[in-house]
Amino acid sequence: MIKSVDLVAKANFPTKFGEFTLYAFQDEEKEHIALVRISNNNEKGKHDSAAIPVRIHSRCLTGDTFSSLRCDCKDQLEHALEYLGKHENGVLIYLDQEGRGIGLCNKIKAYELQDGGMDTVDANLSLGFAEDLRGYDAAVDILRHLGIKKIRLITNNPQKIDELKEKGIDVVDRIPIIVKPGEHNKKYLETKKEKMEHMLD
Repeated sequence: MIKSVDLVAKANFPTKFGEFTLYAFQDEEKEHIALVRISNNNEKGKHDSAAIPVRIHSRCLTGDTFSSLRCDCKDQLEHALEYLGKHENGVLIYLDQEGRGIGLCNKIKAYELQDGGMDTVDANLSLGFAEDLRGYDAAVDILRHLGIKKIRLITNNPQKIDELKEKGIDVVDRIPIIVKPGEHNKKYLETKKEKMEHMLD
């Protein structure tokens, strides 16, 4: 169980997707951010009756920054930001847990194994990791800090839904986030659907 996250800064954050407030959080080991759109009529402490659209996105340097075609991370990130930018209220939480929690260098080791024929799950297992080491304690703490208890979660990952519910977040709806597979990520997406039960129909 990680130490609860601490808010260290916040600032106005204009983007091509819309105006957000950018929050920076730290726990004992990592840094996380949240992009928040909250209308004047739905300020902190007034969220009990409103289900806020929320995307919880794990850091993917190779995809989000360098536009890797091996995954769908950047497409999901931009899809979520575009969706949130069209609504008065919404939150994107960006968690520092690269490579489904195994870190950047190990993620690239997993790429090397995938180049040899393994899928993304088998590559992680071959390196001695679980298929998915991510956790969502920090996201829950951030939501609580923002006064949000009821959400509509933008995800295809049932594990994420289950863990948030177990930790007391009321996930009242799922908003699918489907992107078109490409030549380089087709097997990756198939593996997420078949082995990790992601809802990619």
